[in-house]
Amino acid sequence: MTSETITAAAAGTWELGDLTVNRIGFGAMRLTQRGEAFGAGATPRDRGRAISVLRRAVELGVNHIDTAAFYFSPLRSANELINQALAPYPDDLVITTKVGPGRDPSGEWVPHATPEQLRGQVEENLRQLGRDHLDVVNLRIVGTDSIAERFGALAELRDAGLIRHLGISNVRPEHLPEAQAIAPVVCVQNQYGIGARPEQDEFLRTCGEQGVAFVPFYAIVGAGREAGASGADSDEVRAVARAHGATPAQVRLAWTLHRGPHVLAIPGTGNPDHLVENVAASALRLSADELARLDSLHTGGE
Repeated sequence: MTSETITAAAAGTWELGDLTVNRIGFGAMRLTQRGEAFGAGATPRDRGRAISVLRRAVELGVNHIDTAAFYFSPLRSANELINQALAPYPDDLVITTKVGPGRDPSGEWVPHATPEQLRGQVEENLRQLGRDHLDVVNLRIVGTDSIAERFGALAELRDAGLIRHLGISNVRPEHLPEAQAIAPVVCVQNQYGIGARPEQDEFLRTCGEQGVAFVPFYAIVGAGREAGASGADSDEVRAVARAHGATPAQVRLAWTLHRGPHVLAIPGTGNPDHLVENVAASALRLSADELARLDSLHTGGE
């Protein structure tokens, strides 16, 4: 498919609270290093190349960037790259970050933040991004425990003006009403893509019914997670890609966007050519037959 002039606007828009974003955005996780994200001894990406990718994303209409203070490698911080590349920020740019996880200066993971520690993580994001408030902050969790105390701490920071909107990440369906009882939730960010666990389909639909954005991560790489795409796509995905002159990654992104108008995509890359391809997926329209074939692959598992 032709990608040179396609912008993120081709996928349409969604509202994160009072903020309008194009439905295809950019994830900053892979921006700081080559190879596996968070890998020991990761090789930092070239600073100039990373900055050019960010600026090109905005030129292509991306106005939703997902980041975190724990996205860093030796010599590189995603937040600081975003600051250097894009500040002063365009008025329509929405930067979403997440708190909860943390890494020490050597890159080792530390226990998730307590409610009292979340303010420090919010302030770290503010400082690195050079902002006086954060557009959207997701509370990212691990496990099934109650999120009320931690989400309540973020709600207090929202009331104090440090955060505009709140979301939740890596959560179970029961966490959404728990959070909503404390403060409005504008987005749920969970792992999702072709072959995702069936319960995520129902959760995605629930979010749509309530006007909550559903923001998949690992929509392209699937089980590859931090390691990235394996290149071992199914025959069905490859056949649809050939029919459109597209890549399998574009088909996976397009299928994800077809799951509902409230579904946003945040593919990440440090490769400018892949960035253009990812944004171009916003214009890829799949036929009913193609969607049915991919849906069958999804429900059957890859």
